Amino acid sequence: MTRAWRRRFARVHFTGLLLWAVVACAGAGWLVHARLQQLREAFETDARIVHRLLSQRVVQHDAVMATLALLQPPEPGATPDAARATEEATAASPLPRLPSVYPQILSVLQRPAGGAWPTALQPALAAAEAASRQSGHAEMALPDLPAGRYHLVLASTPASYALQIDLRMTIPRDEWPMAMDSSPVRVTLAQGGTAFVVQPGRTEPGRWGLGWSYGFHKLLAAPSQPLDVVAQRHVGLRELPWLGMLGWCVLTAALWAAGRALWRQRIARQRAEELLRLGQVARLNTLGELAAGMAHELNQPLTALLSSTQAAQRLLADDPPDLETAQTAMARAVEQARRASTVVGRLRRLVERPDLSAQAQPLHLATALQDVLHLLEPELAQRAIAAEVTVAPDLAPVLAEPVALQQIIHNLLMNAMQAMEQVPPAERRLTLRLSARDGTRIALSVRDHGPGVPPEAREHLFEPFFTTRSGGLGLGLTLCESLAQAMGASLELAPAAPGNAAAQRGAEFVLVLPAAPGTPAAAPPSPQP
Repeated sequence: MTRAWRRRFARVHFTGLLLWAVVACAGAGWLVHARLQQLREAFETDARIVHRLLSQRVVQHDAVMATLALLQPPEPGATPDAARATEEATAASPLPRLPSVYPQILSVLQRPAGGAWPTALQPALAAAEAASRQSGHAEMALPDLPAGRYHLVLASTPASYALQIDLRMTIPRDEWPMAMDSSPVRVTLAQGGTAFVVQPGRTEPGRWGLGWSYGFHKLLAAPSQPLDVVAQRHVGLRELPWLGMLGWCVLTAALWAAGRALWRQRIARQRAEELLRLGQVARLNTLGELAAGMAHELNQPLTALLSSTQAAQRLLADDPPDLETAQTAMARAVEQARRASTVVGRLRRLVERPDLSAQAQPLHLATALQDVLHLLEPELAQRAIAAEVTVAPDLAPVLAEPVALQQIIHNLLMNAMQAMEQVPPAERRLTLRLSARDGTRIALSVRDHGPGVPPEAREHLFEPFFTTRSGGLGLGLTLCESLAQAMGASLELAPAAPGNAAAQRGAEFVLVLPAAPGTPAAAPPSPQP
């Protein structure tokens, strides 16, 4: 594999990996987003349920206070009937029974008309009573949120009332939407910088401080108890859908591997099809060379046969015996000889290749070489041959017929690879060089590092049926030379390099093609060593 093809393969491989990484990251990001969205929606739903439940409980406290206000002792100067009704209601007063009915009410305090609150609680309860008279609803007093307790004071006439509330007992555990011991959501009731922890949840943001946080806060639906319901949720990295993301990455990796295998299979199929096409063209051209040689070889004996039979016909014409019969036989021989000559001539005209110069077109020689190297990539790898390509800068396009040019390069490379089968794998090197000659021609040099061509065989190398390889037909180089000449190019064996034996090893064939007139000199990217 040439360095250019290795770079191209690495570029395609890197592009595929980058595409897989983008798709995998996009899918994993979508899974993370969906998971976070699901957790956020669940958190907000639970937070709203918590707010509703707690609001219902504190509104219940206001209802109890309103009920106590209705159960007032008789005022001074009330009518006997009113006083009697009030006394009956007082006899049935629920004050002693409230803590047993409402577990969150720890105690009930009453300040009768002209009386006072307990001494220890007097200042705070008196202030809350004054505020209650002004606002018209109950007011909080003595809040101790860390301990989960506060007083609720309602000013009324003639008596005022105060309830001591235990927030722990206010929590409706049977209706709570979350598992209070294990839920990661932290719920508190906050006021004035202090808070009562309803549900501990998880307060740490996660390992290394990474994660996402959700928040919710809303005042309870009771003006008398302005407590803020605060819910917090920290989502750590361990809560992300790692299995789903891993599955997605594995799935996309499998699809990428399958696509890469299909791509390699497609490249291999294209290479095989191209090699098959070149092989078919080569066989047809070889058949043409063979038929042309056979026609040339048969034409001479047929011509001699024609001359001999004509002479025999004249000689036999002087003999008296069976003259007429001899003349008839010789006439038939002449007729058959002429027919055979005509058939052979017709066959030669059929197999003669057309003039390829009319089909020549501007081509980049480096691109054609790169395509053939790609086709022969498995052969080079199988034989452990390192191809070194050198391309001169700013080479002009050449004028050639595409298929014929590919076939010439293919045959030259195959000959070089077959020649290097006789040397150790570590010494197998294939040197390819593209250069310009006098501005009007472009040369392609193919040099192997094999045993080379014997001196006695150099003059006969391009003759038909001459070969130095066991089992060879001796038509490959002849065909290459014929194709090159048909395109107006030339193919030659470079002289042996002078010097030591190492410098003289191998053979170098040089294909010289005419540069395309009127074309830019710059060539497309080509393989570099």
